[in-house]
Amino acid sequence: MSVDLMEVIPEDKVSSAPPPPPPPAEISKASALTSTGIPKKIDTISRKVIKNGDMRIQVGDIKKAQSQINDILNKNKAYIQKEQFQNTDTDDHLDLTIRVPHKNFDELVNSFSNGVGSVLSKNISSNDVTEEYTDISIKLANKKIYLEKYRDMLKSAATTKDMLEIQENIRELEDEIDVAEGRLRFIDDRVNYSTLEVSLYKEKVRSSATSKIGFGSRFIDSLTEGWNGFVSFFLGIISLWPYFLLLPFIVFLWRKWKSRKNK
Repeated sequence: MSVDLMEVIPEDKVSSAPPPPPPPAEISKASALTSTGIPKKIDTISRKVIKNGDMRIQVGDIKKAQSQINDILNKNKAYIQKEQFQNTDTDDHLDLTIRVPHKNFDELVNSFSNGVGSVLSKNISSNDVTEEYTDISIKLANKKIYLEKYRDMLKSAATTKDMLEIQENIRELEDEIDVAEGRLRFIDDRVNYSTLEVSLYKEKVRSSATSKIGFGSRFIDSLTEGWNGFVSFFLGIISLWPYFLLLPFIVFLWRKWKSRKNK
């Protein structure tokens, strides 16, 4: 069940226990609640910036480029998260997803730009997520205060109904806390390790037999393809011969039905 982090826990769910602290929505983004419900200043969160990039590089030799890349990765303490190679009639492609420590991202990009091959395209982006991270952190701290309050209230619950309602509130808060902590871990991972998508491209040299194909050869190839398509269509029609056998019987039944209708 998806739970909104801004959801305020209703106080009327618990009838015989002390009310919980003020709703998180009423708390400033610069403060969090203490265990007594009094706002206190929280530590300032450092700036959180996610850096990503993608590069397309033309190389003369894929294997040689791979060796160069491995040296660059080791130098910048980076690693390959995903690797995909594709060999076609016209070119070779090696696609790499690289994770690198945030502080080494620029150096890694420069190394690829200067020493691997000819850069065909390069896109670098930065996304400041400090506000989102701070907002989630404060809400998370407040929800943990709520959780402790409800756990204390559970100990003094007078009826089974109150106990069940408090347990349901505790369960919902625990789910919200898990979601928030997971989001913070994800942001930390993307901030601490930047992602660079690298595509190595090597165009294959065509042989003289294939590089000098003229109009006449193309015309003959087109006629051949057209004939092959016609043969395939004709054979497909022939494969339907059992249905053709049923056609006279269907016509006979239709005429018989029509004659009865006329009478």
